[in-house]
Amino acid sequence: MKNFCYLVFTSWILGACATEKSPLSVEELSISEIHQAFLTKKYTAEELVEAYILRIEESDSLLNAISVINPAAIIRARQLDQEFVKTGKLRPLHGIPVLVKDNINTLGLPTTAGALALADFIPKTDSFIIKELEEAGAIVLAKTNMAEWAFSPMHSESSTQGTTRNPYNLDHVPAGSSGGTGAGIAANFGTIGLGTDTGNSIRGPSSHNALVGFRTTLGLISREGIVPLYLRNDVVGPMTRTVEDAVRMLDVIAGYDEKDPITANSNGKIPASYQTFLDENGLKGARIGVFRTLSENDPHPEISNLFNQALEDLGKLGAEILDSVEVENFAELRQNQWCGTFKQDLEDFLQTYVKRDSMSRLEDVIRVGTRSEFAKSRLQQFSSNQRQEQEDPCGDAFTDPRRIAFRQAIEKTMDSLNLDALVYPSWNHPAAKIDRFQQEYRGDNSQIIAPHTGQPAFTVPMGFVSGNLPAGLQFLGRMFDEGTLIRLTYSYEQGTNHRRSPK
Repeated sequence: MKNFCYLVFTSWILGACATEKSPLSVEELSISEIHQAFLTKKYTAEELVEAYILRIEESDSLLNAISVINPAAIIRARQLDQEFVKTGKLRPLHGIPVLVKDNINTLGLPTTAGALALADFIPKTDSFIIKELEEAGAIVLAKTNMAEWAFSPMHSESSTQGTTRNPYNLDHVPAGSSGGTGAGIAANFGTIGLGTDTGNSIRGPSSHNALVGFRTTLGLISREGIVPLYLRNDVVGPMTRTVEDAVRMLDVIAGYDEKDPITANSNGKIPASYQTFLDENGLKGARIGVFRTLSENDPHPEISNLFNQALEDLGKLGAEILDSVEVENFAELRQNQWCGTFKQDLEDFLQTYVKRDSMSRLEDVIRVGTRSEFAKSRLQQFSSNQRQEQEDPCGDAFTDPRRIAFRQAIEKTMDSLNLDALVYPSWNHPAAKIDRFQQEYRGDNSQIIAPHTGQPAFTVPMGFVSGNLPAGLQFLGRMFDEGTLIRLTYSYEQGTNHRRSPK
């Protein structure tokens, strides 16, 4: 093979002498690995984006994880390459391709929430979180499929794209509602991903796809420009293959946004960098409480075995394990925490961002219709107000007496035992089969605490059960104590290395 030397007359230089390169593998690439490759001129951001797009085009027909590939992604990558040649500096997420859940406003791309009512809605501005990511150098590579209107924690089926499959076993669900991001990041269709979580929707798909999923403290990250489910519970956050990559994202997206007033609660509570908590020895001396109230609620035997092995591993890595921790009045406090604000929250979004007289109310959404029977039943439920109204108003995690009492009971237990975190399986059962998702939906522990108390809860890979199905271990922490959870989850991840790619 001959070498061809040439001059490049653009504002960026790939090299004075180039040889034919072998295909770029994007398997399990991390942010730090990509940045090292940029620095050593192993490949460019443009070549990286092209490699991811090729992988999507070759493999997504199996998964149906991607809603749309960003046609401007390669142009954006080229601009970042030019910037790097000119400055010699990399931004925090320079050239990093991100998969974005299809309920997050992204300039120039459809934001459909999986619904026919928004099938042609293209936002005129980016959401706050997309602006932050792009300012840090990230590239929006594609939007991802989701459970329509984020209704389902069980599966990810939309009217716009259909059903997403689990890359580890195509007969099974990736969970919902951020199933497209979960399946896409697991299958290496992008480097990092964004999901939203009302009750389960970051942590559920992360645990079902051998990923790291951060549901951060309610109020740490802005939800501006995101189609809501129940805004009082909604968070947005990282879905990644490693704790470090999730932390690098968190450094960029955490902080106050005047358009999301609840983020004022984060002022003064965000460290200069969360990366300082990435400590391989972070479990040494930690006190971990085992919350068997959840873990022993009819668990699948293989999940139970993985969880008990995880407890052993935590101990071997230096943690002190306090078994069978109980929260006083837990069974009572967890009741009546849900408050269905979908109609009001959705109509606020439609009137603020969509701005069409013909699409401003829930009735307009129902008139357009849906291809999903599951979504249809939920829309009918909200329309007919079948849900019993709460006697007290629905409040946020900082003002609602029910939510505060629930959180205080958990914090009291943690404080009395000097615990760094509580742990339990993210799911007590493996991923359900797609054709039986309603019958096999069991063991979703993510819905029960953090969405109501506002506390941070992170899931990390815990291993695999029969059928090559992943399981996740969940760490629950105190409000705005993400640093402690990062230290614990990173140490566990580095000490066990459960993550592996689907084949």
